[in-house]
Amino acid sequence: MTATNVSWIDGLALDGYRLRRIDSLLTMHNGNALGARSGVVPGAGGFNVSIVGSTITVGSGIAAVYFAGEGVFRAPMTSSSTLTLTAAHATLSRIDLVYLRVWCNSVDASGLNQADAVYLAGTAASSPVAPTPAGTQIYIPLATITVPPSGGGSPTVSQAVMPYTVAPGGILPLQSSAPPSPYVGQYYDDGTNLLRYNGSSWDTYFKVPAGWTAYTPAWTASTTNPSLGNGTIVGRYQKVGRQVTVHINLITGSTTTYGSGNYNFSLPFSSANVGASYIMQAHLLGTDRWLGQTVISPGVNTTSAFFPTSGGNSKAAFWQSNSPEAMANGTQIRITGTYESAT
Repeated sequence: MTATNVSWIDGLALDGYRLRRIDSLLTMHNGNALGARSGVVPGAGGFNVSIVGSTITVGSGIAAVYFAGEGVFRAPMTSSSTLTLTAAHATLSRIDLVYLRVWCNSVDASGLNQADAVYLAGTAASSPVAPTPAGTQIYIPLATITVPPSGGGSPTVSQAVMPYTVAPGGILPLQSSAPPSPYVGQYYDDGTNLLRYNGSSWDTYFKVPAGWTAYTPAWTASTTNPSLGNGTIVGRYQKVGRQVTVHINLITGSTTTYGSGNYNFSLPFSSANVGASYIMQAHLLGTDRWLGQTVISPGVNTTSAFFPTSGGNSKAAFWQSNSPEAMANGTQIRITGTYESAT
């Protein structure tokens, strides 16, 4: 049986290599045995990169930098550092890279054992790309700097390339894409929603919905459109992911005109094209009360109402100006229901 080194045992001498391997326990994994996810520790705005003129400032921060076969290098930088921007090209743009490098003599034979922020100018081109540090280097990217040609404006900084890392079981923040090699129960925040890996895909956990949102439904007809006049129409909806709950309330007025043909109302979002229609409730209040349904076909942005015919027939027909009864001043229709939106 092969013995292994463990930490926190009296009298046990551990070199840097073994301590780095042990530290893999404290960092989120990267999908490999004894591997770890490199990144900046979130929460304190670590390693903020800014530029004024030709001076690049890299703020303090704490990072874990994993190197395959070597383990995790802890890299706390307690003070900011400054770097100098290379002058812009006369006619072409450039993308530069700012990164955190760990120098370890036992790995890179550099003669150094330290960590620092490094600036690497890219190559000016019509379609520039960020450079990649050459040689054996233990590093993580902190920022890219887009440098326009001379006279073309000021350089701009993006820290979208900077990775984050957390302790096992923690939530990775501000990820533009899902973490590679996820484990069941892993979470990440995509900047809008919280997602959890279920073993085959990512489930989205939405925020508690806010209040409903008002919108103005368009009231139309298949032959001649009605005119609302001094009537009122109110629409409200709440959207959670692709689930939309909508309410529409129409009250006709003394100057309302009713057009002709089958009536429709516009929806706040187009429906999903899933090959099946959605059914919601409708209530018409005129001389009598009529209970009906509305239908939302796949891939449309309107809904149509159906009511029993005025002759007492149990069959339903499209809602029109004279069906199930003649529309008049004060007639009211209420529609409420839920459907799946296309996006």
